[in-house]
Amino acid sequence: MSVVRDLILQADDQLRYPSSGELRSMVEFLSRGEQRLTVVRALTENEKKIVDEAAKQLFARKPDYVAPGGNAFGQKQRAQCLRDYSWYLRLVTYGVLAGSTELIQKIGLEGAREMYNSLGVPMPGMVEAMRTMKDAALALLGAEEAALAGPYFDFLIQGMQTPT
Repeated sequence: MSVVRDLILQADDQLRYPSSGELRSMVEFLSRGEQRLTVVRALTENEKKIVDEAAKQLFARKPDYVAPGGNAFGQKQRAQCLRDYSWYLRLVTYGVLAGSTELIQKIGLEGAREMYNSLGVPMPGMVEAMRTMKDAALALLGAEEAALAGPYFDFLIQGMQTPT
């Protein structure tokens, strides 16, 4: 769930103390705590702006999604798409806080493909939606913060591209 927890559990499973390399990893993770909080705060406080911009980008690139017969056609379907954007953005903040992709995997990716397929939502569309969300979110962050958050968006995008 977090770098520190994972390293401790790994050492305990092997009945040993954490190695000096593992301890350095913990120090690195902990030293970036304030930066992680800054990223999470920025993403949380700008959720609506990020979601709106991501949706605007997606529907400009893929107008057929909001056209009659599209998966985001109509108020209800569009609202569900935006809800999913917010949900995935929240999962990215969990990853940033924990320094781990485990929660993104467990909560956001396991079963997502089956769920979206059963609802008739095309996975390429979800991948593109996550790309636009990443672009909108990282545009609000400084270079260092974007570099910290980017890999969590990338993990999410890659997970949606990979068959389950």
